[in-house]
Amino acid sequence: MKRIGHLKVSTFKIKNRKGYAAICCEHLTEGKTPQEAYDRMLKAVRRSIRRER
Repeated sequence: MKRIGHLKVSTFKIKNRKGYAAICCEHLTEGKTPQEAYDRMLKAVRRSIRRER
């Protein structure tokens, strides 16, 4: 399990589809590899942090 700061990021294989998904802090991202899904999650979390300010 990877982390973004203190937040846990769960990455898993999507059933009946190609690719992987990542879930963290009410965000869901998809990618062809687990690393791509994590990278997209990093970007999504950054966007939501900026929006809160």
